[in-house]
Amino acid sequence: MSKYSCESFERLEDRIKTYITGEEELELIRKAYDYASNKHFGSKRLTGEDYITHPLSVAYILTSINADAGTLAGAILHDVTSEGGANPDEVKEIFGEDILSIVLGITKINKLNFSSDSESVINNQRKILVGLSEDVRVIIIKLADRLHNMKTLFALDEKKQKETAKETLDILTPIAHRLGMNNIKSELEELSLRYLKPDEYYDIVEKLNATKTERDMSVQKMIDSVSEILNKHEIKHEIKGRSKSIYSIYKKLDKGKRFSDIFDLLALRVFVNTEHECYQALGIIHSKFKPKPNRFKDYIAMPKTNMYQSLHTTVFGVDGQLFEIQIRTYEMDKVAENGIASHWSYKEKGSNKAAIQSDMEQKLQFFKSIMELKKNEENPEEFVKSVKEDVLKNTIYVFTPMGDVIELPNGATPLDFAYKVHTKVGDTTTGAIVNSAMVPLDYELQNNDVIKIITNNNASPSHEWLNIVKTTQARNKIKNYFNKASLDENIKKGEELLNKELKRRKITFNEFNEQIDKVLSSVKLGSLNEIHSNLGASKISVLAVVDAAFKEEDKQKQLFEKAEKLGNKVSNKEHVVSVAGTDDIKVNLASCCNPVPGDRIVGYITKGNGVSVHRMVCPNVSKVDERLIDTSWNETNEKFFTTILIHASSLGDILVPVITKATSGDIGVKNIVNNKTVNEQNIEMGVAVKNKEELLKFMNDIRMISGVTEVERLIK
Repeated sequence: MSKYSCESFERLEDRIKTYITGEEELELIRKAYDYASNKHFGSKRLTGEDYITHPLSVAYILTSINADAGTLAGAILHDVTSEGGANPDEVKEIFGEDILSIVLGITKINKLNFSSDSESVINNQRKILVGLSEDVRVIIIKLADRLHNMKTLFALDEKKQKETAKETLDILTPIAHRLGMNNIKSELEELSLRYLKPDEYYDIVEKLNATKTERDMSVQKMIDSVSEILNKHEIKHEIKGRSKSIYSIYKKLDKGKRFSDIFDLLALRVFVNTEHECYQALGIIHSKFKPKPNRFKDYIAMPKTNMYQSLHTTVFGVDGQLFEIQIRTYEMDKVAENGIASHWSYKEKGSNKAAIQSDMEQKLQFFKSIMELKKNEENPEEFVKSVKEDVLKNTIYVFTPMGDVIELPNGATPLDFAYKVHTKVGDTTTGAIVNSAMVPLDYELQNNDVIKIITNNNASPSHEWLNIVKTTQARNKIKNYFNKASLDENIKKGEELLNKELKRRKITFNEFNEQIDKVLSSVKLGSLNEIHSNLGASKISVLAVVDAAFKEEDKQKQLFEKAEKLGNKVSNKEHVVSVAGTDDIKVNLASCCNPVPGDRIVGYITKGNGVSVHRMVCPNVSKVDERLIDTSWNETNEKFFTTILIHASSLGDILVPVITKATSGDIGVKNIVNNKTVNEQNIEMGVAVKNKEELLKFMNDIRMISGVTEVERLIK
């Protein structure tokens, strides 16, 4: 018997008892069946079956998502008032207000005729359908109702078949997708395609059947191979071959792809127990099977808006064939298949049911708000932020002067309202009238306020508005306005900076432009205009741009060699320091702090190695009282070695400008060690200088280099 159909209550009851055991709940479902059976007695469907088989089948479909007793009763009763002639008051008296509202909700939706070729009209129709469903269970029953009707669509004429299939694809499958009910969505899509475009549908079926045996063998080999490596790493798991849906294949072919280019025809789904094991399994699989670039998606860290979580990757698997692999926990799989309906759970009784229903209703309101958000206006991070801030907060409902309802988060202002209506309205706002009275733009709106926005085409946003608005949507639109307004100014400023630097280096613009591809790659930008705007906004330095075009390795090498040559003229002779009370003693400059003339110094009498001269701030002598002796510098023109540490926030090449500063200042360089982390670099540099004054000037010169945050002397 089909998984869509249920010809007897006994079959339905057997299925229900696998997860509902409470006698009171089972009795409610039996009572609903007895009532519906009586009301539909003698009625037939166009297929010739008794009418009662339809509500039984709808309920049977809902058992696949573990629907609760109230939902199943509502599904069985969903046509009793519209098709069975039942009195709503009677239904309320027998089954209560809750179930009656479900029945009337389905009846209300079934009276609507959704049809259009306009995407904007279709979007509005989806919102109308969702808006009419005060209870999320109404939508879920409607989806199951349509699924069973699609299975028996053969009983209608061809015109009606195509109309129903189109309505299903346009209105209902997107709603199923947003609710995360992937199983029902996929079946609705496939059945709709079969009637809407039968030639394409059966052509795909034929191609799949022709390659089925070969695909099944490849999938099994891949399952065995992946399972073996996961077992070696002691990760408990389960793997299933996953069939690509006919509708998703059709969509890819419709976009111009060839059948052979659809990578995920061969697909696996790996189930593990924990989120941590998802990432472990991914790493293990990638260690054996090379991943295909740009085919990895992490929906665990960044879930889809319908709560879907999973890791997706495509790898070169057995026999060199491409396999799409999805990795998820068992809990993630429940949500992936059933979405919002996966939150039904009836292991506990009593008040827990009310809490679950409340949770479902909150998710429906969340879903309604999601449909209103214009995702294309924000990047994914901002979208997630706006969902958290604008949707999950408490909301208020206000009105336009025409009576249209606008939903806003608690604490929203007239500016939030204006930008919700339209970006142009927000940008040109000059004032607001709330309930016939003028209010300031930072006025906090209340439920049921009627708002009129006063605009002026010559007006523009103020920076102060960013502190007034509460919604992410309004804040982003204000930022976009200022970003756009400052773009031309930044481009002009950046162009001037670049031309000035080129002129200083005696480089023509044509010479620079010949190297533009190299520059764009280096600064990770897409065009000369972007270079200009980033220069103008001080996001990149003009030195980095021009250096990217004209790096000459030979000149760099000469520069380093010259600095190193200067660094070889270092003194550590005894005569440079005088020791109080004696002229005949061995003197060494300490390598821990590397003092230079001008530093305050002190001598430390070593055992058998004369006097070691330290800077007074050196921790090796600063706390020592004994064996210290006064020392002083003698006049000399020789160079002395010391070590500095350069901290830079930029990961760009700052060594060349540093070495340039060194050679132009007659500073020698002995050695360079560049320690890079993810966000910074710390350059340890041994330098040769005549005295402290020369060293401090050099350190100040380095601080002026773009990207350098600090320079200090190093004591080891």
